[in-house]
Amino acid sequence: MQTVLITGGTGMVGQGLTNYLIDRGYAVIVLTRSDKTSTRLQLSFAKWDIEKQYIDPVALQQADIIVHLAGESVATKRWSKKRKEEIIQSRVQSGALLVKALTEQKHKVKTVISASAIGWYGPDTPHSLANGFTETDPFDPSYLGTTCKQWEESMQAIKQLGIRLVTFRIGIVFNKRGGALAEFIKPARFGIATILGPGTQIVSWIHQQDLCKMIGYAAENVTMEGIYNAVSPQPVNNKDLVNAIATKMNRFHITVRVPVFVLNIILGEMSIEVLKSAKVSSKKIQTAGFEFEYPTLVAALSQLL
Repeated sequence: MQTVLITGGTGMVGQGLTNYLIDRGYAVIVLTRSDKTSTRLQLSFAKWDIEKQYIDPVALQQADIIVHLAGESVATKRWSKKRKEEIIQSRVQSGALLVKALTEQKHKVKTVISASAIGWYGPDTPHSLANGFTETDPFDPSYLGTTCKQWEESMQAIKQLGIRLVTFRIGIVFNKRGGALAEFIKPARFGIATILGPGTQIVSWIHQQDLCKMIGYAAENVTMEGIYNAVSPQPVNNKDLVNAIATKMNRFHITVRVPVFVLNIILGEMSIEVLKSAKVSSKKIQTAGFEFEYPTLVAALSQLL
């Protein structure tokens, strides 16, 4: 039985991944800042402290694979100067801790799978609208673009240790228990499809189960290395997305458009990302042999709703 050490394992994606891996026979250790215990045979918790640059050495010694998901949420609070720094440092410092631990401590880790985000890419261009952003496209010099760049750079030293590094640039994760989809569901319950701004902006999304499957696929396929986009093969625009959700929740619904200036007031700088169109390609991960369970919005919503 292989053991997977997960950072960010108490978050929405981390909890789903923990269950996915345990169901497939892995033992899972979740790193946490608080004292936690588990009654599940294959699940345990271990302490780490990013600020103090501490990680439980016993947990590290037991791990065969590390999945690094840790990082402050981008979407839960307005982007004040302090919040923006917290978002960056939570990713950079946690990456530095893993590199330090793997450099200085005894371990048997062969693979590290790290999260990044499609915030790496800028707004759509005629080329991306035709072909989708690919992993070789440069980072966007915006706040999220530079955040993703620092995030990925914090993990690069892993490769110098002879450890296989796989990085996933993750799209909008669909999970009905939280995240973006849950926000769209709230008005849809009352028969309202809430279109944000023009509604033409492309949303590159992924069903959480496919994301968990993708991480598991990377863990088991040693030929995979480098950067992969973790997005569905069929991105959709905001208008089609919210109408599909509202239709699924209520056969009859009305459409309400939230103007750009209102989003600017409510969300501040974060509204730039909500309104940004980014069509991201999944071709590389599919070429690597990965098959999506939920490649289309219809399939995803049928399962989630």
